[in-house]
Amino acid sequence: MSKLYPLRFETQFKDKIWGGNKIKTILGKDFSPLPNCGETWEISGVKGNISLVENGPLKGKDLVSLINSYQSELVGKKVYDTFGNEFPLLIKFIDANDDLSIQVHPGDAMAKERHNSFGKTEMWYIFQADQGAKLNTGFAKTITKDTYLHHLKTNTLDQILNFENVAVDDVFFLPAGRVHYIGKGICLAEIQQTSDITYRIYDFDRKDDKGNTRELHTDLAIDAIDYNYYPNYKTTFEKKKNEAVHVVDCQYFSTNVIDANQTQHRNYIGVDSFVIYICVDGCFELKTDDFRMDVSKGQSVLVPASIKNTTLIPKNSFKVVETWVP
Repeated sequence: MSKLYPLRFETQFKDKIWGGNKIKTILGKDFSPLPNCGETWEISGVKGNISLVENGPLKGKDLVSLINSYQSELVGKKVYDTFGNEFPLLIKFIDANDDLSIQVHPGDAMAKERHNSFGKTEMWYIFQADQGAKLNTGFAKTITKDTYLHHLKTNTLDQILNFENVAVDDVFFLPAGRVHYIGKGICLAEIQQTSDITYRIYDFDRKDDKGNTRELHTDLAIDAIDYNYYPNYKTTFEKKKNEAVHVVDCQYFSTNVIDANQTQHRNYIGVDSFVIYICVDGCFELKTDDFRMDVSKGQSVLVPASIKNTTLIPKNSFKVVETWVP
């Protein structure tokens, strides 16, 4: 077998009713012949959407077969013992040219029972936002199920939802069960559990080019929703230059943000997991003992668990979202 090295994967483009052109204009990714692109799937183990290697001797190999071949050498012993040949994270870029639907995702137990799937806890890193852009995360106050149903039936959900103004570098953590939607004018990187289960609650009565509305899942959503209010929906962290700043820690993923214009040496001796770099700005050279590659804005790289030291050498300045399974 080939020796493992940092892996980049072919981008999967998804056109969406709410998608736009920023995947091309901001990230430099050509999604033609699609009419728009709402999402790119950068690293995916979702069935029917398995990522294919884009670089090096393993080019063309799919992620699941690589896990089967390399096991803990690729993903880490703890990760392999827990997930087997299933890759535990899904990495996306999202361009919201219009509001997404109001939605919620089930947790692990409910997703397993209903769909034989993982639940969907996720986080967002905002890398571009138009002036005045907002998103919804959670409720503005603790409510009852009956209160929620009243507002759902009267199309007044906006009266009970919590809205946040957004800016570049904002981070939002969304545990399963939290009602949310991304507002128009926002581009973000998303890290989530490997799941494609979404319960669509309200889609603003919009229709596609054939006059059809999208399916809603209001009954399924009722028992999945967390009706509580939380005081801090936006993740607060101290922005620092040239060091890894920890922003999110949960059972599914840990995440740092690195904003640098100097060389960064990363050591993963204590990390029993692969590491993913999501480049959200600039460009750098990724160097290991026997491998070099350029990584630029809009690219994501999987560093195998067997590689314990990397060096990130700036071509100019760069920003990277770094994540792994704790």
